[in-house]
Amino acid sequence: MITRTGAALTIELIERQGVTQLAGVPGGANLPLYDALSRSRIRHVLARHEQGAGFIAQGMARVSGAPGVCFATSGPGATNVLTALADARLDSIPLVCITGQVATPLIGTDAFQEVDVYGMSLPVCKHNFLVRSVDELLEVVPAAFRIAASGRPGPVLVDIPRDVQQAEATFSRWPEPGLAESPRAAPSADIAAAARAITASRRPVLYLGGGVVHAGGAHLARALAERVDLPTVSTLMALGVLPHDHRLSLGMLGMHGAEATNHALQRADLLIAVGARFDDRATGKVAAFCPSAKVIHLDIDASELHKIRRADIPLPGDVTPTLTALLERLEPIRRPAWRDEIRVLQLTHPARCRAPGMARPEDLIRTVGDSVGPEAVVTTDVGQHQMWAAQAWPFSRPRQWLTSGGLGTMGFGLPAAIGAALAEPDRTVVCISGDGSLLMNIQELATAAELDLDIKLVLLNNHAMGLVRQQQDLFYGGNRFASDLDPATDFPAIARGFGWRVLDLAERGFDSAALNDTLSARGPRFIHVPVDGNARVYPMVPPGGANHDMLTEAACEA
Repeated sequence: MITRTGAALTIELIERQGVTQLAGVPGGANLPLYDALSRSRIRHVLARHEQGAGFIAQGMARVSGAPGVCFATSGPGATNVLTALADARLDSIPLVCITGQVATPLIGTDAFQEVDVYGMSLPVCKHNFLVRSVDELLEVVPAAFRIAASGRPGPVLVDIPRDVQQAEATFSRWPEPGLAESPRAAPSADIAAAARAITASRRPVLYLGGGVVHAGGAHLARALAERVDLPTVSTLMALGVLPHDHRLSLGMLGMHGAEATNHALQRADLLIAVGARFDDRATGKVAAFCPSAKVIHLDIDASELHKIRRADIPLPGDVTPTLTALLERLEPIRRPAWRDEIRVLQLTHPARCRAPGMARPEDLIRTVGDSVGPEAVVTTDVGQHQMWAAQAWPFSRPRQWLTSGGLGTMGFGLPAAIGAALAEPDRTVVCISGDGSLLMNIQELATAAELDLDIKLVLLNNHAMGLVRQQQDLFYGGNRFASDLDPATDFPAIARGFGWRVLDLAERGFDSAALNDTLSARGPRFIHVPVDGNARVYPMVPPGGANHDMLTEAACEA
């Protein structure tokens, strides 16, 4: 027979899942777990804030595809991590969060650092457990990993009271690790109908979402596009599925997508949505989105089908087996007339040309992307810099791009970069951030410096919450209220104080040699870049507007 305390049992069950590192913050209600963790083979990463721990775990999960793990204590520790769980839920990221809770007899008494984290987390998690006895752990922990990774991935919370952590369990054998359930293809008849519709269409567009990345189906999506000559658009979460320079790639659609891309969608007669959920930032005004197109919608989550846009051919199933079956039914097709029509749109609505140096933020971002090469990972925070990066970074592969899409969480970029660097230590990780976003989780500079991770943080500093200010300028009569930030904040000095090496382009101007040297050096490097406070992200669909009615730089400044 095997005897373990609940804390030791939890840690060993996590080890048996293949977890080698996790992030967290200790506190009174999870100290038994931490005591057991100290004797484990698992590497613990001490975050400086529980939200940071959640995003570090997300960074690991986003680059690896395996569930990330984070720990938090009860009360404020648990409430601090909720934002990271909500973010993971909207972006379909597999995460297992284990929180300590006050002892079982104290639950409901308003004990010190007690909150109902189970109840609070229900709306933002895929599944939740409140463990009432030590024996439950043998089932609950493997189930948490299985649920997080199966179907549409997502976060699972396991709340373990302190007395359960200290109690002893006696059992005869270890349970099997919790593994993702086998993926299932959509029904064969529906796949056949989709194949017929693709073959018959004259102006089809392939619309890729983050589900393609999560399913490991990027190679199949590319094969589909190439076999039947499908111009392809990507959501923010799918950037990199098709390389940026692929002949069929039209880039990002939606609010800050290319004009020609959104206009091409207006002319489509068939939209093949794969792993996308018709998010409002992608579709704009839904009633005006692809008005002439029939819709094939493939998604692992059947509840997404017909939710926002009715599908003519719904395909409830996993991307990988479904696309495999679909490819078997399709003969090669070429669509020269449709491709020529799109080329005319691209000439009529050209993308902005690159300028040298850092004349515009997006030019600096592209320079950084070209310098670090295709093997690098890029994370962002949320705001103007995120959209400039989405437009300008030379994406070449899936799981290269880590950004907060559905929740749009400022403070995501730096801790996610830490997680990515921990999971992929041989890759350079670049974090593109803004001054408003960096301030949200700036304490994680200490975590990255302590671990001596190979992270390059590029701070675009415009002394504002730039995307908020842009909308105030465009839609609120220029009333810049509560969006300006104190320009006296000395970010280079703060970074040095946390132990980072700094290149301050505000002092020396654009210096390509110094920039390249900094990007190629190992270890944490902080690059401070001044940005014109009036710089805006274009093109832009006004909130609630139709994608084909985009605001452009020329029109807004005329």
